[in-house]
Amino acid sequence: MRRREFIELLGGATVAWPTLARAQQTGPIRRIGVLMLYPENDPQGQLRATTFRRALEKLGWVVGGNLQIDYHWGTGDADWVRSAAAQVLRQTPDVMLANGDAAVRAAQQSSRTVPIVFIGSGDPVGDGLVQSLAHPGANLTGFAVMEPSLGAKLLAMLTQVAPRVKRVVI
Repeated sequence: MRRREFIELLGGATVAWPTLARAQQTGPIRRIGVLMLYPENDPQGQLRATTFRRALEKLGWVVGGNLQIDYHWGTGDADWVRSAAAQVLRQTPDVMLANGDAAVRAAQQSSRTVPIVFIGSGDPVGDGLVQSLAHPGANLTGFAVMEPSLGAKLLAMLTQVAPRVKRVVI
């Protein structure tokens, strides 16, 4: 092979390498099942879904690459929520994201083995979803909307921001 042909071959490989490297799978595609208790066209639900996907991308998880996210949208009574949670879990996700207490309860009743991450829970300890926030137990973990112990801190912050406030109603 002549020198010029070798340089062209090497140059072509250098240009193509990043594309080929991104196309390679380093392992199985991971699957996340998401139960969103919002109508699919709800702006708040779409904002949460987009933010979730973007945060995963920053960590190297790319939908269509090494990740698949199966969204299940909707609202309904307790029977509908149980049915939707069971449908999410039938798709054998590696982890499930449940939005809201009703979704968490339904997911917990449907599976004791699939890890479930909850968001939008009012009081997961008080509602009996987890043993404690520090050690949730079982296959649940997640984020509470409002931790009751923060109430005093929020009130203290309010008095700093607005010292003339004399009454606060919650």
